[in-house]
Order: sequence, then C-alpha cells, then structure tokens
Amino acid sequence: MIARVRAGEAEAYAQLVRAHTGVALRAAVAFGAGPDAEDVVQSAFFKAYQSLGRFREGAAFRPWLLRIVVNETRNTVRSAGRARAVAGREAILRGADPVIPESADPAVAALAEERRTLLTAALDELSEEHRRVVTYRYLLEMDEAETAQALGWPRGTVKSRLNRALKKLEKKLGTTADGRGTDRREAGGGEGHE
Repeated sequence: MIARVRAGEAEAYAQLVRAHTGVALRAAVAFGAGPDAEDVVQSAFFKAYQSLGRFREGAAFRPWLLRIVVNETRNTVRSAGRARAVAGREAILRGADPVIPESADPAVAALAEERRTLLTAALDELSEEHRRVVTYRYLLEMDEAETAQALGWPRGTVKSRLNRALKKLEKKLGTTADGRGTDRREAGGGEGHE
C-alpha cells in the first residue's frame, strides 16, 4: 500500500486514512487532545504523508502513524494548557462512540461508565511511560510488537513496563487481573510495597 502511495496513487493514501482514522482518533483522545482530536488526527495524517519518504520499507504503518499522532497530541496539549486538556479529554471520552449499544440495560451502561471513569482517573495517576504503554497495548488494542514499534522501546521494555503499570493499576483500582477485589483488610494484610 505504501509503495502505491509513493508511486503517486492518491486513492491508496485515502484507503490508509480510512483504515486508520478510528485508531488515530482513539489515540489522540487517550493522550489528551480533547476537543482538538480531529484536528490532531488530520494534522498527523498530513505530516505522515509528507514524511512517507522516511517510512521504513516493510514496517507496519499503524505504529508509525500513532507515533506521529501522539507527538501531535503532545504539542496540542502543551499549547492549549494542561487544565484545558484534562477537561477536554473527559468530555471527548464521554462523547466517544458508545462501547455499549444504546439498547443495552441502563444499569449495565451506568456501571460501564463508572468503570471507565475510574480507569481514566487511575491512568491519569500513572507515570507518562506507564500510561503510554497501557494505552497502546489495551486501549488502542495494539499487539506487543506494534506497541514496541510505536513507543520505540525494545519488546522486553514493553513487557516489564506493562507489567509494572498493570500492577499499579490493580493497586489503584483495588482489583486483580481476574477482576477480584484486593481489600487487604479482609485478607488481614496492610499496604504492601510495590
């Protein structure tokens, strides 16, 4: 596909844009673009097109594009100010495509919204590198290799940082990976070390 774009086939790039717009928007929102997410994505696609000469032959397009999206998002957030970015991110997350169909049980939808709010708050408390690795791996549904490529880290670093980030999230959310609570008072334990 990239070869077709490089050969000047405009429709080939249009296909890439259509195929990756959704994940690019989710990345922009997840990293704080707020109401500017669509502008960020549009700018990222433009920069990606301009930079195709530097795209490594045989590499995956999505991680490469998402690096550009994240950089564009970071620039936008800086220029807009941190307070505006946080408020905008929450608004966009609430306005994102519903994960649960409208026909679903309202109680289930409310519970899902509450979980999403808690998860977003817990993610905001993580360090930048931990928030990025969790977002790429789970919110953007990238596999380990794509995550490593997008972040520019070795796969071992992705694994170790993801492991530490998930443990911190478990602690903040009070659950284990299998969804069980971790109320240490019931188990007779106190606050442990990380």
